Amino acid sequence: MNEPAQSPGLRSTPDASVSEPLDIRALTRAMSKGNDMAYRTFYDAYFDRLLRYLLVVTRGDEEAAREALQQALVRVVRHIKVFQDEAAFWSWLTLLARSARSDETRKRRRYFAFLEKFTSHSEIAGDPLDDAGTTLRAALDRHLQSLPPDDRTLIEQKYFAHQSVRELAGEMQTTGKAIESRLSRVRRKLKEALLAELKNEQ
Repeated sequence: MNEPAQSPGLRSTPDASVSEPLDIRALTRAMSKGNDMAYRTFYDAYFDRLLRYLLVVTRGDEEAAREALQQALVRVVRHIKVFQDEAAFWSWLTLLARSARSDETRKRRRYFAFLEKFTSHSEIAGDPLDDAGTTLRAALDRHLQSLPPDDRTLIEQKYFAHQSVRELAGEMQTTGKAIESRLSRVRRKLKEALLAELKNEQ
């Protein structure tokens, strides 16, 4: 029986322990063409390695490392190009990983700034159930994640990405007044949900 054909430099086995060196030029060329086997080979060879790298970058924060890794892998798919050797390829991968980590860190900071702002301007701020804001922030986090995707995206674009009402109106092909109305409705929904939760816990 004839052996199945495969692209040069690509492994036909998922065993990451295989010692055969990868042909990086062949691998990245195949990846740039959307070759599924090339991406499987890439994941087998680099997923754990990138995760270990990000665990060092995040000082052992596995959740943050995995979030950054997922974003880095998305960027690999979007921006892959042909590399001539492993050193250049790995340098590029670590650059994407660090960039993804930095973006995740900024996103988290904007997110917690929004939580702080929301609770500080809400009638529920300073509630005795709140231990230094932790209870309120945790509750708001849950309710924010439970919003319909369109509403959550609107909140994230306005308060995390700091887009103006005009920019949002342009993107969504509507009026600034309609955007402000939606934002007001979502903020009111969040406040009502928080008040109901705190009332039930009393």
